[in-house]
Amino acid sequence: MRARAASSAAVKKAAHYPDRHRQAPAPRPRPSALLGIALCLGLAACGGHQATRPTSLPESRIRDWRSEGYDAPTPVSPRANDVLMRALGLVGTPYRYGGNTPDSGFDCSGLVVYVYRDVADLALPRTSRAMNELDAPRIRLGQIAPGDLVFFGSGRSASHVGIYVGEGRFVHAPNSGGTVRMDSLDGYWWKENYLGARRVLR
Repeated sequence: MRARAASSAAVKKAAHYPDRHRQAPAPRPRPSALLGIALCLGLAACGGHQATRPTSLPESRIRDWRSEGYDAPTPVSPRANDVLMRALGLVGTPYRYGGNTPDSGFDCSGLVVYVYRDVADLALPRTSRAMNELDAPRIRLGQIAPGDLVFFGSGRSASHVGIYVGEGRFVHAPNSGGTVRMDSLDGYWWKENYLGARRVLR
């Protein structure tokens, strides 16, 4: 019992989410869900301190994500498909602050920089804040397409970034001690701290 409690405390202490006043969830993607998205795409050819999670959201902060239409099928361009397959292939790579290669591990922006440079020959800024300030089209939630960048943070400043893969999900490197994984925009922390999306693939 003591060992289990100590392990739980260590995981919470390592949280890397940008909001210093929220406890972010850490659901693990189901292998079946990951495989399903990967097959569909193939055919279609970073830190904060531990804090207490609130019990509920203010009504003004709750979004009806399904009604926004992000689940609507969106055609995937060849370049976007390459980005998505590369990102999905990196799921499970260890998180490392400042990391930007599969061997060293990744932080959130390091993962994005590596994937887009590796398969799209696109050089992106090294931080999530700088990426969100790019002169790239800002995309409404209902128009997000696979390959777009999704941003999160408190206020208007982005402190986390991921790669949208479709069906309301994105791949990112979320926390110290964890691994690159896939999460849903409908997740508690993500929908509360969602800032917007940008399209960097032309």
